[in-house]
Amino acid sequence: MAEAYGIALEDTRLLADVCGVNDYNLHVLERLMGTRVFTRGNEIFVDTDDACARDLFQSVIGQFLEALAEGIPASPDLIIAIHAGLTPEGKPRGADARSCAETFKEASIQIPGAFGKVFPRTANQALLLRGMATHDITMATGPAGTGKTYLAVAWALREVLAKTRRKLVLTRPVVEAGESLGFLPGDLAQKISPYLRPLYDAMEALVPWETVRRLEESHAIEIAPLAYMRGRSLNHAVVILDEAQNTTREQMKMFLTRLGEGSVAVITGDVTQIDLPRKADSGLVHALSILERVEGIFTCRMDGRDVVRNRLVRNIIEAYESER
Repeated sequence: MAEAYGIALEDTRLLADVCGVNDYNLHVLERLMGTRVFTRGNEIFVDTDDACARDLFQSVIGQFLEALAEGIPASPDLIIAIHAGLTPEGKPRGADARSCAETFKEASIQIPGAFGKVFPRTANQALLLRGMATHDITMATGPAGTGKTYLAVAWALREVLAKTRRKLVLTRPVVEAGESLGFLPGDLAQKISPYLRPLYDAMEALVPWETVRRLEESHAIEIAPLAYMRGRSLNHAVVILDEAQNTTREQMKMFLTRLGEGSVAVITGDVTQIDLPRKADSGLVHALSILERVEGIFTCRMDGRDVVRNRLVRNIIEAYESER
């Protein structure tokens, strides 16, 4: 019978963070370790006498505690990301010997006046934040719930509120599904508001609504339907194109050529949810195929492992992918 290996925690509050709500983090750790993980008093144990497994367990818990000390929120995704960055012997993977906590802290962003610091919750999210900081054009693809839009809006708000860029331009293709846009009540801004609601949701989750209103009133935030972007030259701006999988090839080319001096663009989309009559006409799919190796353009491809919205969402996406 295996002899359990335990790690003592000085603060019982840390033990609560490690365990998670209803011990959910422990269940995730059990699945990753392939053996029972449990607590007793102020200690957390792994039920194995394998030396490599014990070293891995010690590294995961150590990096998790390090991340908590840096202010990174405790979450099952953090445990998964830490585990993915370690070898079965508990050593960092690849040439980069930094811990997951160091990587996440380096990629984190502080938005002036925000509710809190924004940390990546998966390795790909950290990669996306670094890509936006170092490239003029960033293309992020992945299923729902991977944080593409949220991180793009967070990074853009930081740029505008820190006065690194003059304005934030939010745009999205208006693809009608069953109803004509003309039947919606109100003026143009009111008609397109439902399409842009996810972008507002992200902003309201990051900063007080008064901040968003002030930026709108000063024209530091602009909402622009993609169809109305033609002929413009956008200077010193962060431009976010959301739901880019529903652009046509012509629209994508038009958008990419709007960038002026000092501007950067972030393009997000899910190539598995194309609403165009012909999926092959997607401007995002086409752009990925011809621009991925162009200097100055960064591409981040996320998958079901990066879903952080809700654990059930990840399971749903995996179920649909298995049906292909």
